[in-house]
Amino acid sequence: MSPTSSRWSLARQLLVLQLVVLCVLAGAGITFAYLDASRATDQNAKDQVRAVASTVADAPSVVAAVATANPSVTLQPFALEVQADTGVDFITIMSPAGIRYTHPNPALIGQHYIGTIAQAQRGQELTETYTGSLGPSIRTVVPVFGPGQRVVALVAVGITVAAISAELRERLWPLFGVAGAVLLVGALGGWLISARLRRQTRGIAPGELSNLFEYHEAVLHSVREGVLLVGRDGRIGLCNDGARALLGLEADPVGRELTALGLPAELVTAFGSAENRAEELHLTDARVLLVSTTAVRAGGRAQGTVVVLRDHTELQTLTGELTTARGLAEALRSQAHEAANRLHTVVSLVEIGKPEQAVEFATAELALAQELTDRVVGAVAEPVLAALLLGKAAEASERGVELTITPDTMIDDATHGVAARDLVTILGNLIDNGIDAAVHGGGHPAVVVTARSDVDELLLRVADTGPGVPEGADVFRRGWSTKAGEGHGLGLALVGQAVRRYGGTVGIGRDGGAVFTVRLPRREADR
Repeated sequence: MSPTSSRWSLARQLLVLQLVVLCVLAGAGITFAYLDASRATDQNAKDQVRAVASTVADAPSVVAAVATANPSVTLQPFALEVQADTGVDFITIMSPAGIRYTHPNPALIGQHYIGTIAQAQRGQELTETYTGSLGPSIRTVVPVFGPGQRVVALVAVGITVAAISAELRERLWPLFGVAGAVLLVGALGGWLISARLRRQTRGIAPGELSNLFEYHEAVLHSVREGVLLVGRDGRIGLCNDGARALLGLEADPVGRELTALGLPAELVTAFGSAENRAEELHLTDARVLLVSTTAVRAGGRAQGTVVVLRDHTELQTLTGELTTARGLAEALRSQAHEAANRLHTVVSLVEIGKPEQAVEFATAELALAQELTDRVVGAVAEPVLAALLLGKAAEASERGVELTITPDTMIDDATHGVAARDLVTILGNLIDNGIDAAVHGGGHPAVVVTARSDVDELLLRVADTGPGVPEGADVFRRGWSTKAGEGHGLGLALVGQAVRRYGGTVGIGRDGGAVFTVRLPRREADR
């Protein structure tokens, strides 16, 4: 391809290619049609001269005339009449020696026939193309049999090549007209197709289009964010590697329907929405995703949706850990405040001369705090879980809620197969919801926590004295919350996600308030 043609747009190259193909096909068609018409015309001419020659040779008047002293007197008018009726160019009746009795040119009567007659003299038919007195012609020479099957004369009938060519031209003119019409229609159709293609490719040359596609593929599959294109029919039109990783899709989903990918219903609804969405938080079984969608429109109609996915799992985990750390810091601040108050009380008792009461007051408070710490640390081998329980106990105390850790709480093996951050997510959110429910439940607010590691499972149970969970409520759906306003409804959804990730179960019961029971199966390697 020349440098100039390489800069042509794809539409122009396609148009030129279509025109070349049309011209080649039309030329080939005309050539084959010409050869076929020429063969057919020649064959028709041969059949015609054979039929006329045989008919003339079988005529009784010819046999009778050649026996007369001057055959030309009778045969010349007869030959001219038959020649006119049949459309042949000449009919020559001659003696067995080849002397003409008839001819279209009377001046040639009596002269020797120009052509091959030996085969006819032997009583056989001969058809040949020969150049005679009228020019090249297709002719047939047949014998005329008299009494005793003796050859008494010869008949030659011919059609000139010029007449055959004229007939061939008459056949070819319609063919040329059809070929021209085909070329015109094909060129018009090719121009329309190339114009549409030019609009769709924006006049980009094939090389530039190839580079653009390669850059598009490289960028699309190198970014960490997930990118999907969902068609108007709900099928995936494009999915990069990031989207497959974030959604946990092993096979390429291009061409499949959204509903067949096993995604959460809320995520399917968001992907197929014709409305633009900006960084909505959604949960899968393993990840927390920020979903942004942009509707693609053409001609005022929705053509599909571009979906951009960003992984928010690590950030959400860090946010949860930060919230826990802030809770612990707040609890320490509260404890420090309470400790300062108690210290002032002890100092005041000493100053007024009652040291015994001061010692008794200080040791009593210290014993209560130390008892809770010793019980938690002694029962829970997981340091993160122990710190979480102590921090939540302090937070509950500050909010006026009694947080009780049941005596059967015992996790004596830190290798229970559940990551510490997931323990914080599950138990921390359940306790937070229990404290909030107990505060608004009326009566004596209390939360009871059980954490126990058995042979086959890790059990976590949180019960509160709140109003309980409404019947049939989907509490683990993102956005469900009993609290007004935005920013709520994520904690329990994260609990459900973490439990599903470990193949566990979470049950909801009632015992005055809500009771959440989480069971996480232990892995075979951890037993």
